[in-house]
Amino acid sequence: MLRVFKLLLLLLSLFPAMLLAAPMPEIDADSPIYEVPVAAGVSYDDVVTSLKVAAEGENFVSPATFPIGEHMRQRGLPVDGVMEVRTYCNLGLGAEIFLDHPEFLVFAPCRIAIYEKKGQLYLAMDRPSFDLKYIKNPSERAKKAAQQLEDTLISILGKARNGEL
Repeated sequence: MLRVFKLLLLLLSLFPAMLLAAPMPEIDADSPIYEVPVAAGVSYDDVVTSLKVAAEGENFVSPATFPIGEHMRQRGLPVDGVMEVRTYCNLGLGAEIFLDHPEFLVFAPCRIAIYEKKGQLYLAMDRPSFDLKYIKNPSERAKKAAQQLEDTLISILGKARNGEL
């Protein structure tokens, strides 16, 4: 009986986390943008911290942040909420593409946007596998690396939208 009670307590303690872990949205094969809403109760600061931890865990660095909304507000434009872009790079995966297609540098580094739309916080990214469609005759190595970059970035978004550490 004690075991059942402990198991029940464990399941109940996990229940809030299970609520946050809604399935990730489907990828629209016709769009370069992959967008996910941030879970209810997860703050901007939670998202930023989670992005940092998740990215570092995947050997990604974030060399720059562009606070676009803040710059727009400084110019007197009516921007409510968050509007920024954070860059992410994994040189090992990027190099797999750049060695065969240096022109792919125009898409580097990978970017993740954080913004509010109609009171909802979102994360969005540009899909590397979609960008590779604009390279003539991409190598198999580049295709594989672009897909791995995309899969890893989507995983990072999945953690960040739930504020996971």
